[in-house]
Parts: sequence; C-alpha cells; structure tokens
Amino acid sequence: MKFSITSVLGVIFTLILTLCCNSLLFAQSAKTLGELSKYSGTDRSRLLIEGAKREGELTLYYAHPIVQVIAEAFSKTYGIKVKSWRAGSEAIQQRVMTEQRAGKFEIDVLSNTALDTEAAYKMRLLQEVDSPIHAVLIDKAVPMHHQWAAFNMDIYSLAYNTKLIKAEELPKTYEDLMDPRFRGLLGMEADDSIWYGSVINELGDSRGRAVFEKIMSVNAPSIRKGHSLLSTMVASGEVPLALDVYNWNPEQLKRKGAPIEVAWLQPILALPSAVAVMNKAPHPYAALLFYDFALSEGQNLVAQAGYVTTNSRVESSYSSLKYKVIDPSFALGQQERWFKWYSELLLKRNNTP
Repeated sequence: MKFSITSVLGVIFTLILTLCCNSLLFAQSAKTLGELSKYSGTDRSRLLIEGAKREGELTLYYAHPIVQVIAEAFSKTYGIKVKSWRAGSEAIQQRVMTEQRAGKFEIDVLSNTALDTEAAYKMRLLQEVDSPIHAVLIDKAVPMHHQWAAFNMDIYSLAYNTKLIKAEELPKTYEDLMDPRFRGLLGMEADDSIWYGSVINELGDSRGRAVFEKIMSVNAPSIRKGHSLLSTMVASGEVPLALDVYNWNPEQLKRKGAPIEVAWLQPILALPSAVAVMNKAPHPYAALLFYDFALSEGQNLVAQAGYVTTNSRVESSYSSLKYKVIDPSFALGQQERWFKWYSELLLKRNNTP
C-alpha cells in the first residue's frame, strides 16, 4: 500500500492536534491530586504554577534546616505563602498522625527523615508522585513506590578537633577504636540507634556488637544528645573525637573558623532526608510544585549550604564520596531491635579510669 506525503502529514497533524487538545482539556478542567501527580505533559510546570498561584498558599512540616531556605526561595519565586512548622522528626511524626486520625487535613507537604517518611507511607498518608525530575536524581533517592524522594543525604562521619588530634592519629577501622589510647577522647550521640544498627548490619551482627562493646568498656565514650551539640563539643575540645555526626555539622562550624574536620570509617553510611506530598493535601498544585522545586532549583541551595545534593546535575562538596544509602524500609523493620541493642550498649559504658 502506498501513502502520499500529504496523507502522512495529515496523520501527523491529526496526532499533534489530538495531543494538544487533550493537554488543553486537561489544563482547563479541575484535577484531583491523583491525576495531577501522574500528569507528564510538556505543560506540567505551567499547569502547576498556574494552579498553585490560584491556591495561593502551602502548609509544610519539616525537620531539616535547609528546608526553610528552600521554602523561602519557593515563596519568593512563585509568590505563594508558605506556612511552615519545624520540629524534631519524632514530634513531626506524632503531630501528623494525630491530625490525620482526627480528620484534620491541613498539611500539604511533609519533609522528614526518610525513615519517618517511609513510616508515613506505610500508614497510607502519602501520595505517589511521578515527577519527571525523578529521572535526574541519584540512585536510591526515590523508592519504588514513588511516595517520597530524597532531597539531601545526611552522611554519618567522624568529627575531630584538629588542635588535639592529628590526621595520622585517626582510626582507620572501627576495630582501631578499641585501642586504649582513645580513652577519654571519644563521643557518641545518645539516640543514634539507626546509625549503630546500620553499621552493625554492615560489619556483621556478632562481630560488630563485640567491637562496640569493647569500645564502650575500654574507652568509655562521652554520650551526648544531638549531633549538632556533639559537633560543637568537638570544636571546643571537650570531646576531641566524635563517632557519629552528620557531615554538615562540622562543615558549618569549620566555615566559622572552628578547629574541626571530618574523617571517614568504612562503611560510610547516609540517611536520606525526604520530601513527600500528603494524599489529602488541600493545595495539590502548590504541594506538587514545591515537591518539584525541592528536587530541582532547591538543590542549588542544598549545595550552597554544604549539604549533599540528590540531583545528579547539581554537584556538592560530597558528590565524589562513595557512600551506602541506608534502606529506610529495612531500617524501619529493624528499628525496635536496633533501639534495644543501642540502649544495652550504652549501659556497658565503663566509667572507671
């Protein structure tokens, strides 16, 4: 069968016209969050911007400090008011659950640790999102269910006071930390069972737990509440060497002139910080627009502040570092056991000189 050029062009024109009409019809009709979250037309950004401006506002709960910076930039860019509330990860989780159970659906966007956000997914509180930006995110930034995405990676690191400890004196392995020469020098965060359990999982349960028990009994690490506080105490010299701070804690102090530096022990582990859209978000256009913004333009702000980007097109200070991302779903399933192990470990701290 032969086709004339005119007939072929006619078919192509008809297809283009159909696609344009479908897109126009979509844009002109009010859409549910479920429909919007899966829409992949070329006018997706325009559609979200126009809808978000009509809505005029957004409610955001967040834990990570960089999110406030992203929210301010988002508001300035689109003229959308962002009502935000910041708290610790557990407090956010509790408030979200309480409000949702009470039928109070005011929150649009949830930003928390990936562990807590994964818990929200399992409670069926989140919306699956098929954003085109997912295609340029690094590996492990988006779970298979697409109900949250990582906008930052908090990498666990050592932090040491450069006036008190020389780089060549640093431990090379966790086994090195059993050496009595580290007695009185070490510090650990008081509520870091996810870090501990993840390290143990990598080292092997028996071996890992034995190593840490030896560290506790021989070198009696100082136990402090909060990664930021622990880093500050390293900078002041009160705790010369911390085992488990986030990479950005020392970086921020270093920028202010503090004598502090990061170092690494294998395995290098990272816990994602996530952004998610609530499945009953009252402002769906603004919620999805913010989601995309945090994973695209917002990544420049993540990098500038010394955090770890997840968009492969935006480099950060740690883009070349090889680290393993903690699987939030697996860690969530182990959370109770790891918490018990860590609590038992802290009790083994030997205070006698």
